[in-house]
Amino acid sequence: MSLDLIVLDDAEAAARRAGELLAEAAHDGGHIALSGGKSPELAHETAARLQPDWGRVELWWGDERCVPADDERSNYAMAKRTLLERVEVQPAAVHRIRGELSPGAAAADYDEALRGVRLRINVLGIGPDGHTASLFPNAPGLHEHERLAIAAEATLEPFVPRVTMTPPMLANADCVLFLVTGEQKADAARRAFEEPPNDETPSSRIRSRDGQTIVVLDAPAASLLARSI
Repeated sequence: MSLDLIVLDDAEAAARRAGELLAEAAHDGGHIALSGGKSPELAHETAARLQPDWGRVELWWGDERCVPADDERSNYAMAKRTLLERVEVQPAAVHRIRGELSPGAAAADYDEALRGVRLRINVLGIGPDGHTASLFPNAPGLHEHERLAIAAEATLEPFVPRVTMTPPMLANADCVLFLVTGEQKADAARRAFEEPPNDETPSSRIRSRDGQTIVVLDAPAASLLARSI
């Protein structure tokens, strides 16, 4: 499974490039999955500016913290602030993970909703430990083959229960797009994108099953990659 690596000078340039790719996907329409954390914020803002009409999009999330929708830790809340409140035409559907429910109930609800969904683009990040979505190192969910969403425990802050797409769902995308910035993620990026897939680095196991996998990095995050361009 090949990777397309794009290395840009700094985090701002990397986020803007990811935003351009996200805007292109929104223009085409279909199912789009977003990620959380700080890294995608500028990408969302860029995508909203370049493509203000999201009326042909159904929006999903790769994972969510089990907190209310208006909690500052919520991935949905971040996307609402950086994307949904900035577009002129709202998505046809917004499939929020119901973090206010128990993790098991929220995961079961999302698993059912995801049946039959093929993602146009799945935007992901990686953590310094190599996790992606809420699949953390050596988590049992890395070998889940039946369910499309499961409850998960966090091993990094914020230490709240999570709901995450499983590897089969994360890979079920025309394009899997990783956005990786910061020197603190350089070793994780090396392990994720240059070493064989392994449970110690969950992001190394996530690639588009039959589409394209693109990795957009800033120079610090790419500093340990032998094949960075």
